[in-house]
Amino acid sequence: MAAKKMLAVDLGASSGRGIIGGFDGERFTLEEIHRFSNDPVMMPGGFFWDTLRLLFEIKTAILKSSHAGGIDSVGIDTWGVDYGYLDKSGTLLSNPYHYRDVRTEGIQDYVFEKLAPRSEIYRTTGIQSLNFNTLYQIAADLRDRPWVVENAETLLHMPDLLGYLLTGERKSEYTIVSTGAMLDARTRKYADALLEKCGVPKRLLCGLVEPGYDMGKMLPAIEEETGNTGAKILKVAGHDTASAVLSVPASDENFLYISSGTWSLMGIESPEPVLADLSEKYDFTNEGGVFGTIRVLKNIMGLWIEQESRRQWKREGKSYTFDELSEMALASKPLQSIVNPDDPLFSTAGNMPKRICDYCARTGQHVPENVGEIVRCIFESLALRYRWTAEKLEEMTGRKYPVISIVGGGTKEKMLSQFAADASGRVVMAGPVEATTLGNIAMQCIATGEIRDMWEARRVIRASFPIEEYTPDAAQKNAWDDAYGRFLALIGE
Repeated sequence: MAAKKMLAVDLGASSGRGIIGGFDGERFTLEEIHRFSNDPVMMPGGFFWDTLRLLFEIKTAILKSSHAGGIDSVGIDTWGVDYGYLDKSGTLLSNPYHYRDVRTEGIQDYVFEKLAPRSEIYRTTGIQSLNFNTLYQIAADLRDRPWVVENAETLLHMPDLLGYLLTGERKSEYTIVSTGAMLDARTRKYADALLEKCGVPKRLLCGLVEPGYDMGKMLPAIEEETGNTGAKILKVAGHDTASAVLSVPASDENFLYISSGTWSLMGIESPEPVLADLSEKYDFTNEGGVFGTIRVLKNIMGLWIEQESRRQWKREGKSYTFDELSEMALASKPLQSIVNPDDPLFSTAGNMPKRICDYCARTGQHVPENVGEIVRCIFESLALRYRWTAEKLEEMTGRKYPVISIVGGGTKEKMLSQFAADASGRVVMAGPVEATTLGNIAMQCIATGEIRDMWEARRVIRASFPIEEYTPDAAQKNAWDDAYGRFLALIGE
C-alpha cells in the first residue's frame, strides 16, 4: 500500500516540532520537518504564551510539509490547562496566560472559601489540586479582570484554539478539557453545577468531541498560504500526555507508565475514574484518555528541576550538555541527599541549585557540593517519588504492576531509568522517545481507518522502535530501601 503521511504538531512548554509520520501498513517512520522555540513572554499584566507566533510556526510546518511531498492530515497536541478567549467576532481577546503565571498564587484558598470546597471539586472532577488548573485560572480571571470574561463568547484550550485559527471551527476535544477540573469525571461531560457555582458562564463552553474528530480542511486563505496541501485537520488526543500514553508499547492492560519530560506524568490506564477516599487523600488525578479510558495519574515535577538548574549554571557562565551533567552525576556518591521534587519550592523558575542546597540544609542532610551531586540528588529523588507513586496506585486499585513503561524525551536519561528500576524494584521498559508524536500520528491513522484501534497502534509502535529494558540491581536494594525511608520522613509519612 502507498504510505500515508501525517503531520504531528507537538507543542511543549519550551519548544515545538512538526514531524511527518509515515505509515506503510506495518511500521511508522518519523521525519522532523520543522523545529522552533516556544518562548513565553513576560509583559505588563503577566506571563503569556505567544499564540500568534505559534500559529505562524504551525503554518510554516505545514508549508514545509507541502514542499516535502505533501501530507494527508494534521494533528495538534499541547500541554494542558491553558486556554484563550474569543470575542463575538471570533477574534482572540488576549494572549493566553502561561500556567506558571503568578496570578493563581493563593487562588485555591479563595475558591475553597468563596465558591466551592476542595473536596467537592475533587469528588466531582477527580482532578489533582493544582493552582493552575483551568477552573482556578478562570476563577482568577473572574476575580481580577472580569471585563475580559464579560466580553468573551468562547473559551478554547490551546490545541483547540490553534485548530480554530486554522479551520474556523470551534470544538473542544475531550482529553485536553479534562485536564483542568472542568468535567464531571463520571459522566465525562461538563460539570455544570460546579461550574455555575464557580461563576463560569456556560456560553463560553464549546461542544465536546472525541479524539479522531474530523475538523475538515483549512480556511481557504490559510490553505493557500501553506502550499495547498489539501490536508485535513484532525482532532488527536490534544493533551500531550494523552497522546503519549496512547504510544505506550504495552501488550496488555496491566502496566504503569511514566510520560517523562519537563513533567513526569505517572499512572495507569483505567476503564473508570478512581475517586475513592485514598485517591483524594493522595491527590491523584483522573484525566480523559482515548477510547473511553481514564488516565489515573500523578503530576510529578520531572526534569524541570534539572532543566532549570542547567539554565542557572548557564546564567553563571557555565554551560553543560545534558550528557555532561549525567556523567558528573554518575561519578558522585549515591543517595547522599534527597528532596521532595513536588515541594512548591521547586515549581517556579529561579536559582534551582541554591534551592536544592537550602532544602538539604534545612532538613539536616548532606548539602550538595558540586554540579554532579546536585544532578544526582534530582534523579534519585525523582526515582523515589516514582516508587511512592507506584505503591499508592497499587494500594488504591488493589492490583500489582510489575513493569513501568517510560516514554518520552526523559528516556534519554538512562541513569534515571536505571534509578527508577532500582528504587521501585520493578522492571523498567524505556521507549519510544518520540512518544507524544507517535500517539498523535497513531490517532490520525485510527481516525482515517488505517489502524483499527489503540492496541493495534501499540503493536505497530513496538515493531517500529527499540525499547530498552532495565532491571533492578539487587545489590543496591538495601541502600534504596533506606533512602526510601528517609524520603517518606521528608514528605511526612
